[in-house]
Amino acid sequence: MAKKEIDTVQLNGKTVQLGNGPVGVFRTKGSIAFDILNYLVITLVAVTTVLPIIYIIFNSFATELELQTRSMFIIPNTWSVDAYRYIFASNKLLRSFGNSVYITFMGTLINLVMTVTMAYPLSKKFLRGRTALHNMVIISMFFSGGMIPGYIVVSSWLGMRGTYWALLIPGAISAYNLMIVKNFFQGIPQELEESAHLDGCNDLMTLVRIVLPLSLPVLATFGLFYAVGHWNSYFPAMIYLTDDKMYPLQLILRNIIVTAEASAGDMSLMDPNFVEPPKQSIKMAVIVVATVPIMCVYPFLQKYFVKGVMVGALKG
Repeated sequence: MAKKEIDTVQLNGKTVQLGNGPVGVFRTKGSIAFDILNYLVITLVAVTTVLPIIYIIFNSFATELELQTRSMFIIPNTWSVDAYRYIFASNKLLRSFGNSVYITFMGTLINLVMTVTMAYPLSKKFLRGRTALHNMVIISMFFSGGMIPGYIVVSSWLGMRGTYWALLIPGAISAYNLMIVKNFFQGIPQELEESAHLDGCNDLMTLVRIVLPLSLPVLATFGLFYAVGHWNSYFPAMIYLTDDKMYPLQLILRNIIVTAEASAGDMSLMDPNFVEPPKQSIKMAVIVVATVPIMCVYPFLQKYFVKGVMVGALKG
């Protein structure tokens, strides 16, 4: 497309500034001012979001003397890895890290399988009882049985107390996520599925070979949502798990933050000359260790977020 070098033009009696872009693209002073304001606001939000993370990371390397003498700082004068040595010397903490990985992986897998297998039939208008099932899902978004009835069902009726199933099964499907995934499936052209049926595919094969490959954005988006929820969850583990060897990392983190101390018996070190680091740096180091895995996964799935959520929200 040809470009036209024009600085300003008279439009309806007003002077309008033009850029060096294609002809017909007008840049008014108002739009330029809006872009500048938009960038300033986004920069401010980014700084306020990143600054606490940077503060926690650098303070986890601070010494006890510096934490006591300096009220607020970002970069410590003296660097120390004692807090990380302290927490990684604990077999209990490392075991809880593995427990969190297992709970997150299995929980996310169950969430995606259950969500997809229910959302796909609900996306079909010819499904018998579709309206009743749809209304049941919507009602569950506004009302719940409560914590005590849920505890009685999981512990007494299902007998899952003391097992990981108590953390995975009760929240296997999120009603909100289910509705968006259903809307996404409704946006897939029906002709593709009809062609698959003509080629001999049944409903399950159509779902696996046609629908799911086209649904990677929404699956990646809500897979990460489910994974973050499992990784950050500690309350269900606190009320359902009875063996501390099964505790996830977040529950150990919660115990450290609440009690503000770590047991020397749980976190014994081989070095007899080692001095226990300050409690504040221990808590910050544990926060860093608990956050790093999700922060490493997120960049690989970030590109799917806008496409997955927006398409699922706008269709159907």
